[in-house]
Amino acid sequence: MFFLYILFPIYIDYSSTTPLDPRILEKIIPYFYYKFGNYSSKNHVFGWTSYNIVENCRRNISKFLNCDSREIIWCSGSTESNNLAVKGYSLFYKNKSKYILSIKTEHKSILKSLNYLLIEGFNIIYLKLKNNGLIDLNNLNNFLKEKIILLTVSYINNEIGVFQNIFFLSQFCKLNKIAIHIDCSQAIGKILFNFENIKIDMASISSHKLYGPKGVSILYIRRKSNIYFKPIFHGGGQENNLRPGTIHTSLIVGFYECVSLIKKLIFFENLKIRNLRNIFLIELLKIDSIYINGDIKYRIPQNLNISFNFIEGESLIISINNISLSTGSACSSNTLESSHVLKFLKNSNFINSSIRFTFGRFNKLTDIYFSLKFLSFNIYKLRKLSPFLII
Repeated sequence: MFFLYILFPIYIDYSSTTPLDPRILEKIIPYFYYKFGNYSSKNHVFGWTSYNIVENCRRNISKFLNCDSREIIWCSGSTESNNLAVKGYSLFYKNKSKYILSIKTEHKSILKSLNYLLIEGFNIIYLKLKNNGLIDLNNLNNFLKEKIILLTVSYINNEIGVFQNIFFLSQFCKLNKIAIHIDCSQAIGKILFNFENIKIDMASISSHKLYGPKGVSILYIRRKSNIYFKPIFHGGGQENNLRPGTIHTSLIVGFYECVSLIKKLIFFENLKIRNLRNIFLIELLKIDSIYINGDIKYRIPQNLNISFNFIEGESLIISINNISLSTGSACSSNTLESSHVLKFLKNSNFINSSIRFTFGRFNKLTDIYFSLKFLSFNIYKLRKLSPFLII
């Protein structure tokens, strides 16, 4: 009877994307039909209505982030926001210097933008990482012999869930006159932001990681930093010529509703999810030969990345088709490459045995216990078939 009301398949992959919250869906439906006007149409009431709605959303999101509404640029997703920040900024200042700092465990949208800049003649310096995935802050000064123009790093790693010391990094960059860009895609909804206190120059935030619609994000650009960009898109001149294109009013309303909801829920939601994750971890640790990837202390409550020795991660996922999981970033799941993040951790021998469990708003205790029961059975079954282990 305990498992009677479970909905299948169970979703434990909230870092890939989150379901649209029904409360948000209800709010945005009118903007697909009778409030459909173009933000840029200034000649009639449909355009005026859309313009006022979008600007109201911009103001309210800026209040949540504690920043100026003029510092928010609408984009289509964090991949676009990251590309605009990293490439647009670097190409504008390329005559000043061509040295950029980052880390090798970044999201592919950052790494591939850096690879593009490498072809354009830039020098990419990767900071040293500890075995737990955190930046080794003791060696930062070693990189100052070159004139660095940009540091780009994720607040929270999308695979192992560890969060970097952004306060320290922002102060370091401010003292050394280095622009800093933070990918906050995995941090929104898990950590409260205050851009007035964290002196960062640019930040990317996506809606679909926050139970909102896909296809909308923001790029925060601090006005006091007085920085400029070379546009990498060209069109009608929207968003100060940085991101031209028709403004999607309905998605922006969805983003705003996400933020309104998270302000009310963030404390209790994180507490609930932490409890679910801890129950899951305690029970999972009863299984032999498993390893936690990434620092367990400096980690968001939503994430667990576990390596199961003697098992291929993909084999385990295929065997448990009632549970939706991933071996790492959804953006890399269509390739056969091993995780580029886990290569830099101490358990690198077990890269192909890793599973990422990420919990969220709609998980229940019954999900946790059923998943544990099903996982334990299939781990035992697969290890029994393993030529490297005799049970």
